[in-house]
Amino acid sequence: MFQGIVQDLIDELGMLPGVGPKSAQRIAFYVLGAESASIERLASTLTEVKRRIRFCEVCGNIAEEERCAICLDERRNGELLCVVEEPRDVFAIERLREYRGRYHVLGGAIDPIGGVGPADLRIQELQDRVSQGGVTEVILALDPNVQGEATSTYIARTLADSGVEVTRLASGLPVGGDLDYADEMTLGRAFAGRRAF
Repeated sequence: MFQGIVQDLIDELGMLPGVGPKSAQRIAFYVLGAESASIERLASTLTEVKRRIRFCEVCGNIAEEERCAICLDERRNGELLCVVEEPRDVFAIERLREYRGRYHVLGGAIDPIGGVGPADLRIQELQDRVSQGGVTEVILALDPNVQGEATSTYIARTLADSGVEVTRLASGLPVGGDLDYADEMTLGRAFAGRRAF
């Protein structure tokens, strides 16, 4: 409908998750009407985030240094290891302010149709962390969809002989949903009611 750079902007914005064509158009026209200083700050922040943010060498969460703040926090319970798909899932659980263990971010879920297998995820790193000792429970907090279930089953089988208890979040989360969209009460109940895999 539009031409040139305006359409390019709409197209780029439309590629963001959760941003449809109408939202992309609204954001593009906001950008066009905003003060230059405001847009320059946004562009600078986006560039800085891409330059400075990396993944924690221990858990795979986002970090500005080699290790994230959670891995550096000595008050966290190292016996509990919560396995999630993405860093945004860490933030969803941290909003509860109830879980005080550590995390392991896989970087996705097994999805044969999408070409993602176990070797594409941080499953070997999870096995290595468990084999180092100190972990007594691995909590599988993956999205309750087909890919999350397949990944949970694979991890449970992989850790079956490790001597650690493997649990999963209780029901209450909708099948086909994502953790980062769950409200705190639903996620809290699911976390409190976790059971053995």
